[in-house]
Amino acid sequence: MTAYQYWNPGVETMNRSELKALQLEKLKWAVKNALRTPFYAKRLKEAGVDSPDVIKTLDDLRRIPFTAKHDLRNGFPYGFLSVPKDEIIRLHASSGTTGTPTTIYFNREDIARWTAFVARSIYATGCNKTDVFQNMITYGLFTGGLGFHAGGEEVGMLVIPSGAGNTARQFRLMRDFGTTVVHATPSFLLHVESKMREEGVKRESLKLRKAFAGAEPYSEDTRKRIEALLAIDVYNSYGLSEMNGPGVAFECQCKNGLHLWEDGYIGEIINPDTLDPVKEGETGELVLTCLCREATPLLRYRTRDLSGFYTEPCACGRTHRRLRRITGRTDDMLIINGVNLFPSQIEEVVMSMKEAGNNYLIVVEKEGVLDRLTVRIEVSPALFTDDARLLNALKEKIRKTLQAPITINPRVELHEYGSLPVSEGKTKRVQDNRPKDI
Repeated sequence: MTAYQYWNPGVETMNRSELKALQLEKLKWAVKNALRTPFYAKRLKEAGVDSPDVIKTLDDLRRIPFTAKHDLRNGFPYGFLSVPKDEIIRLHASSGTTGTPTTIYFNREDIARWTAFVARSIYATGCNKTDVFQNMITYGLFTGGLGFHAGGEEVGMLVIPSGAGNTARQFRLMRDFGTTVVHATPSFLLHVESKMREEGVKRESLKLRKAFAGAEPYSEDTRKRIEALLAIDVYNSYGLSEMNGPGVAFECQCKNGLHLWEDGYIGEIINPDTLDPVKEGETGELVLTCLCREATPLLRYRTRDLSGFYTEPCACGRTHRRLRRITGRTDDMLIINGVNLFPSQIEEVVMSMKEAGNNYLIVVEKEGVLDRLTVRIEVSPALFTDDARLLNALKEKIRKTLQAPITINPRVELHEYGSLPVSEGKTKRVQDNRPKDI
């Protein structure tokens, strides 16, 4: 029988009525804090929420308008700031590659609260101060680097800030210091396994036992593939920079859904088209209210991530509700000749097929008036051959397997192992080459 460990047992196993009372208290604090910002001072008052006293029950949360990414961009740089600038000690920001970046500010207390949530998350997976933690993720403005780093140190782990990329160095660090836990994107973990074979690194020379994977949606089949290839336990991590970063929700040792830390966040699931709440247990867009940050309050933020809540309790004894695996984003959906398709549907098929390698790319193009979907897939070295008949048979098998769930007839291109581009950060799986004005 598994012995579950809790970082903060009083909060993690709090009964639901007490947890909701705590959320209500923190929501009032969050509203009071938000009213200090230029953005919410106007937005909340227009909605009739001109005082935290208006919030009498958690149902009153619905009186607050939604906040979206474009609001953050329109409020750049200081429209969401609620504290004096001289109290800010850090900022994190999106890349801004598609326009004005979204910027989140932290005061000292915000960093401490965020760190505690990440530490709780790490500890929930069974890690402790005896572990050596190698953080193989990008540091800098991206929250995953410093967020996990601080959480690991809070747990008491030896933290190796290796950053992303350079697999030869990653393997050397793993061997030299006996790394037991790593953090990386799922696509980079698959790349690590491929490089192990290429560079002749023996699995038995490493002490790895766990990995935290996040920053990009991935399927259960991808998790199983990583676990089988690397002989480790992989835990799903969820966070977004607008809600601090990692530590919003995390899997426990049961690996059956991500506990949303409800003393720090209120989660809602809505229909992204009607904006109405979905029925309990149904899938929709996740909306989050941050209860644990002062410098940059965010209320009812539309994450665009698709998920739902499990309705049954977790065997670990934690009372905080569990999110289902993020299946994609509302803005990631592809419309191919009128058919709605999520990239995750293709990934599930690719990663479930033993003939497919660890890397793939979805390409969408225009051919006349029609859309054309092509899936480029690396094939493992053992299966790649010069025999055209065998390759054509494999292509046809993959095409038929893909066509069944997505109801679209895709082209399939088979590529040699290692020939498709690999990203050290969030992997871009979709290349949409259609003219933007169509």
